[in-house]
Amino acid sequence: MSLLITDECIACDACRDECPNCAIEEADPIYIIDPDICTECVGHYDEPACISVCPVDCIEPDKDNIESMEELRLKFVQLTSEEE
Repeated sequence: MSLLITDECIACDACRDECPNCAIEEADPIYIIDPDICTECVGHYDEPACISVCPVDCIEPDKDNIESMEELRLKFVQLTSEEE
């Protein structure tokens, strides 16, 4: 599943700099994660980088965008093949 930034976000920019897919965007007043681009770092890291750097622990699974590990891997392959 994609990840979601909650209202506790302090817009510190830490998560955006860590996202290998550039799925995190600045919004008003908090950051948002594009579920079409978020792979939860599958294909890049063992765990979501944004969660590990968030100083206020405001990133959680998005229950409205549930995806299996296989779907996340396929999305990673599609995103990286578009870059080439």
